[in-house]
Amino acid sequence: MASEQEVRARLQRAGQEHLLRFSAELASGPRAALLAELAPLEPGALREHCRRAAAARTHAPGPPPDLGARLQPLPPERLGSASRSHPDARRRWEDEGFRQIALNKVAVLLLAGGQGTRLGVSYPKGMYQVGLPSQKTLYQLQAERIRRVEQLASSRHGTRCTVPWYIMTSEFTLGPTADFFKKHNFFHLDPANVVMFEQRMLPAVTFDGQAILERKDKVAMAPDGNGGLYSALVDHQVLEDMARRGVEFVHVYCVDNILVRLADPVFIGFCVLQDADCGAKVVEKAYPEEPVGVVCQVDGVVQVVEYSELSADTARLRAPDGRLLYRAGNICNHFFTRAFLHAVTREFEPLLKLHVAIKKVPYVDEEGNLVKPQHPNGIKMEKFVFDVFPFAKNFVAFEVQREEEFSPLKNSDSADRDNPSTARRALLRQHYHWALQAGARFLDAHGVLLPTSPGLPDNEDPPAICEISPLVSYSGEGLEEYLKGREFQSPLILDEAQAWALCPQQP
Repeated sequence: MASEQEVRARLQRAGQEHLLRFSAELASGPRAALLAELAPLEPGALREHCRRAAAARTHAPGPPPDLGARLQPLPPERLGSASRSHPDARRRWEDEGFRQIALNKVAVLLLAGGQGTRLGVSYPKGMYQVGLPSQKTLYQLQAERIRRVEQLASSRHGTRCTVPWYIMTSEFTLGPTADFFKKHNFFHLDPANVVMFEQRMLPAVTFDGQAILERKDKVAMAPDGNGGLYSALVDHQVLEDMARRGVEFVHVYCVDNILVRLADPVFIGFCVLQDADCGAKVVEKAYPEEPVGVVCQVDGVVQVVEYSELSADTARLRAPDGRLLYRAGNICNHFFTRAFLHAVTREFEPLLKLHVAIKKVPYVDEEGNLVKPQHPNGIKMEKFVFDVFPFAKNFVAFEVQREEEFSPLKNSDSADRDNPSTARRALLRQHYHWALQAGARFLDAHGVLLPTSPGLPDNEDPPAICEISPLVSYSGEGLEEYLKGREFQSPLILDEAQAWALCPQQP
C-alpha cells in the first residue's frame, strides 16, 4: 500500500492536499482506510475531474438556443415496433432471438449501482418488495425471467442454454447484493453464471473545485453514473469473460423497471436481423412535458436529448398522424453487440459527456465538525449509458407498449408516480389481462362473474388480484392450458405448484 508521504505528494500534484488535513488526528485504522481510498486516485485525472466539475456548473441550464433547428425524429427505417408491426415480422424477430439465446450468444447486464434512497430505504433497489402477493423482490422477478427464457429457448431448439447475468454494482450495493443472492441461493441460477462487478466511484466536488471530505477519514464519493459501465467493463475484464462464453449480444437494463423483459427474444431478434450494433427500447411519451429523455437525431446523429433540453414548443410538435413528433421516450433498456462495447472501451469512453448533478453533500468543516447542508453545496459528476449512441454505426430503436414493458420504481409512495403502488399495480394489471386473454374468468366475493373487458383507469387496481410467476409465463404465453374455461376467486397466485395442479393430468 502507498505510504502517506506518497499519497500526499500525489494529492499535491492534483491540488487536493486538503483531503489529508485531519490525518494526524486519526487512529491507525481510519488513517489506513483513508489512504487506501486516496491511493488509486491518479493525480492528473483527479485534478481534471475537479476542474471539469467546477466548470460544468457554470454552464447555463435549459435548452441550447439553436437545438430545435438541429433536431430530427428517428427515420422510420431505424424504428421497429412491438405492436404496430405485422405479426409475421414479430414472429420472425422472436424466432431469431430464441435462436441466438439457444446458441448461448445472449447475455443480460443489469445496472444496479444505486441505492433506494428516494424509496426511503438504504439498501439496493433490487432487494425491494413492492407488495406483491408472492412478496417477490425485483431481483427475484428478474432471475425467474432469465430462467424462463432459458427454458423457452431450450424447448424450442432441443438444447440446454445459458443466459449469463452480469450485474454492475457500486461500493454501496456490491456487498448487500452479493449477500442477498447467496441468502436466496441465487434464485436457483448457477452462481457461475451470475457475475457481479463494481463501477468506479468519483469524489463529490465543491463549487470552487475542491474534493469534499464527508468525514475526517472519508472522501465523499459517488458512483460515476450508469455510463460508468464502460470503464467498469475494462476494470473487471467483463468483455473477456463474455468472449470466453461465446456471448455476442448483450441486453443492458436498469434495475428499477418491474416489467422489464430480460433477454427479450423479440427485441434481440429485431436488432440482430437489422444488423444493429446498438439499439434501444423506447415508449411513446404520454404527454409533451413528461420528464423522460427522447431518442432522436441532432445534426443527423442519434442521441438522447434530455427533457430539460427540449423547449416547450419543440416538445409539443406533432407529426402528420397527430402523435408527438419527438415521442420516443428512453427507458434505459438497450442492446449492444460485444464488438461495439469493445470499440467503446477502446476508443470512445474518454469522449463521453459528463453530466452535472448539484446535490446536498454532508461534509466536515475546518474544525472537523460534521455539517449537513440545508442547500445544495456540491457537484456529483456522472456519465450516462446512452451517451454511446452517437458512436454506433447502425443504431435502431424498438417501440414497446408502456403498459406491457415499463413501470419504473423510483420514489416512495408519498410521490404521485413511479412508486411502489404504481409498480405493483402495473404488474398485477398486466397479469390480470394475461389471464383474461387465456380464457380465465374471475368471481367477486359473492360468486358473481366480473366483467371480462374492464376499462380500468390507470390509478386503479384490477377487479381481481392475479399474480403469475415468471417461471410459468414470460410474456403471457402458454397460459391457456391452466386457465382456459376456469373460474377463480381473488387472489390467484399462479406459481409452478399451482400450474401443476391445474394442468390436465396425462394418463
